[in-house]
Amino acid sequence: MIITCPHCKKQHNIDEKRIPPNVKMARCQGCGQQFPLEIPREEPPPPPTPQPIAVDITPTPTPGPAAPSNQETRRIGVSLSKGGVGKTTTSVNLAAGLALAGKRVLLVDTDTQGQSSFMLGVKPKGGLTELVTGELPPEEAIISARKNLWILAGGKSLAGLKRLIDRKDYGGELTIAEALTPLEKDYDYVVVDTSPGWDPLTVNVLFYVNELMTPVSLEVMSIQGFGEFLKSIASIQKFRKEVELRYILPTFRDMRVKRGSEFLEEI
Repeated sequence: MIITCPHCKKQHNIDEKRIPPNVKMARCQGCGQQFPLEIPREEPPPPPTPQPIAVDITPTPTPGPAAPSNQETRRIGVSLSKGGVGKTTTSVNLAAGLALAGKRVLLVDTDTQGQSSFMLGVKPKGGLTELVTGELPPEEAIISARKNLWILAGGKSLAGLKRLIDRKDYGGELTIAEALTPLEKDYDYVVVDTSPGWDPLTVNVLFYVNELMTPVSLEVMSIQGFGEFLKSIASIQKFRKEVELRYILPTFRDMRVKRGSEFLEEI
């Protein structure tokens, strides 16, 4: 199958049978730009029409209510492209609070500063990068920080993970989702802390989480960054409608400053 990059018009010969059906984006080897990947899929044949059969209509006892199924793991990302608004503080306290409430929580740090593990007082020997690359198995990459709270640490090694994502021709935006989805069945919540800016790791988080919590400090630069972040979220939702901004958390309110109250009303 031949696909053409809409940016530089370079043609690529790919085997569509080897591309997973959940891959939505591809990266051009010529110009390095990403573009939507649309591959026609063969529709499965319709099921055969059921034939009428004779049955014995005998009253049977009404069964009781079925046992409730296990609750689906909630994926919450704490994100805003503006730095210094309290994302890591929010992530750690949200995860710790849920753990105190008896929920099993996995805190994932995707920031190269790696401050989540520092705030929890743990020193992991690996983390998210080692899990994705296979250098460490999940039971070694994920460590216990508190009762009901586990952490998958970030740190400087995430710079290498960014390069790994950039080198992928297609499916790079699903790297973190592919690593975390098999593990989330062991947890009630997965809370993901993101770094400032807009990089491949942030895009990966938005292709994994379903709910977003956005801390917004009550000052003019943060409000402007929040507006730009909403535009970026809208662009992601064109390819993944499951991600949704659910919570806006005002931070750093100074009661001595009049504009802080105005910004609070604005958001």
